[in-house]
Amino acid sequence: MTSGAHAPEPPEHGFASDNAAGMHPAIAEALLAANRGRALAYGDDPWTRRCEERMKELFGGHAESFLVWGGTGANVMALATMLQPAQAVVCSHWAHIHVDEAAAPERILGAKLIALASPDGTLQPQQLERLVETSRGVHHAQPGVVSITQPTELGALYRPDQVGALCETAHRLGLTVHLDGARLANAVAALGGTEAALRAFTVDAGVDVVSFGATKGGLAYGEAVVYLDPALARRAPYVRKQVTQLPSKMRFIAAPLLAYLEDDLWIRLGGHANTMAHRLYERVRTIPGVQLDRVPDVNSIYPLLPPSIIADLQQWSFFWDWDVAGHQVRWMTAWDTTDDDVERFAQGVEWWCSRSG
Repeated sequence: MTSGAHAPEPPEHGFASDNAAGMHPAIAEALLAANRGRALAYGDDPWTRRCEERMKELFGGHAESFLVWGGTGANVMALATMLQPAQAVVCSHWAHIHVDEAAAPERILGAKLIALASPDGTLQPQQLERLVETSRGVHHAQPGVVSITQPTELGALYRPDQVGALCETAHRLGLTVHLDGARLANAVAALGGTEAALRAFTVDAGVDVVSFGATKGGLAYGEAVVYLDPALARRAPYVRKQVTQLPSKMRFIAAPLLAYLEDDLWIRLGGHANTMAHRLYERVRTIPGVQLDRVPDVNSIYPLLPPSIIADLQQWSFFWDWDVAGHQVRWMTAWDTTDDDVERFAQGVEWWCSRSG
């Protein structure tokens, strides 16, 4: 147990979110390098063309990719090109598009979101079956797109066979499948750590469109919408402009993204964040007062804490509440989390827990 009259020193890098981390040095260098000289706007530059080629290498020669500013914009653009009139988007009730995007899909797309209950944020094929069976009348918004998050908002993973079963059911029912990959690198690292692992739960599983996240992995900004079904990309150039996701100086998104993808840096960064989460789990799981239900798959942990210590612990090293009524919080690691950060944070948790009650 950590002893003493005063709390230990807080970690240099806190555990609030991977979104709080800065740029990886290689990515920052790529951004500065792209600033030299002139380049034509709106993607007519060598960085963007190379980035599009790299996406084809990752997902197959049929893939069409479009760079955008951020994750919400990527999701809105993807869904806008997939939906038909009077169609709805089916998602988990934990889905980012449902909970954390200020109703952007509903407002911008004019489409209903049908949020299905899921304890860990994953959807099951039988849920789609039941939904479609009860949505056949003219009075109902018709399910048109299934949107899944990989990994989910609760840190759970879809295994490739799970995605495959969901896609098979969706396609049989006439629905297309969108994958929100805000933390795609963490999922790939956890499921094998190779480009083949990426394809196993996307291309090979039958996913139609991917929101390829990068900001949480080490960029300052910039994501991509990748169409694995090229037919769905026909309107994408116009929709990207319409939903304000067409960067004029696109090289400043493409160059950092290229650096992120170079030599599998993105997978290594995601793997590091996952490893740090596992180390934090192992370090705190035996501290009296900390309740954890499972080993983390990726870079997030959702412990239950004594309610009397949460506010003080947050003031010492900030993190977010998750379920206030249940005294559950969220701790997240990132590409820049160190062993020292883990140890210092664990010492702080131990110090406050020893004084609870």
